[in-house]
Amino acid sequence: MELKEIITAWQGGLVVSCQAAADSPLARPDIIAALALTAARNGAVGVRIDGAENIVAVRGAGVNVPVIGIEKQLSEGSEVYITPTYDSAARVAGSGADVIALDATGRARPGGEKLSEIVGRIKRGLRRPVMADVATYEEGRRAAEEAGADFVGTTLSGYTAETVGNDAPDFPLVEQLAARLSVPVICEGRLRSAEDVRRAFECGAFAVVIGGAITGVDWLVRHYVAATGDRGRRSDVSE
Repeated sequence: MELKEIITAWQGGLVVSCQAAADSPLARPDIIAALALTAARNGAVGVRIDGAENIVAVRGAGVNVPVIGIEKQLSEGSEVYITPTYDSAARVAGSGADVIALDATGRARPGGEKLSEIVGRIKRGLRRPVMADVATYEEGRRAAEEAGADFVGTTLSGYTAETVGNDAPDFPLVEQLAARLSVPVICEGRLRSAEDVRRAFECGAFAVVIGGAITGVDWLVRHYVAATGDRGRRSDVSE
């Protein structure tokens, strides 16, 4: 799918992140594909999927909206884990993702790879648009203006040493990025209500991504169980 088509499809819409923790009963390709298909059938303009096996399953299920693909990969000596290397990006592209998202923070990447090099290789060699997941304005600026990312997302705000502690969507960052960058800005991270979605667009977001508040069944159940206090707590359930 061409970049222009993706931009047209996403503008003003909701992308649903369909992921599950490795220890969740939901962490099966067929279940992830079912979640993605449900999202697409109910109006989502895209889905965000982790892992080649899951992306293949989503494609096989007939999901007909653009797929943002990532590969979460822990590496010794680096905090970067969202599509940290070119090789991980190649696996994501090979599985059928339309857009490759990657960590575009200023943190050191495994093997010393540089963000600008990876983005360039993805666009030239894999012929895929790139979404840069950032935590700060300066990271977003560098990703768009220097590395050549096609989209910038606020995905990692609140998850780096510089930004940890913010439990709300980073609307000020959305506003700052949208006002100053020439590429589409996507609001992602801790959106939990329809009001959050409206606020994101008021701040200039091009599109929004929601994961846990829609597909995070494990988290959602724990969240509501916690509200019952001791009345509804089972002794055989781990924290």
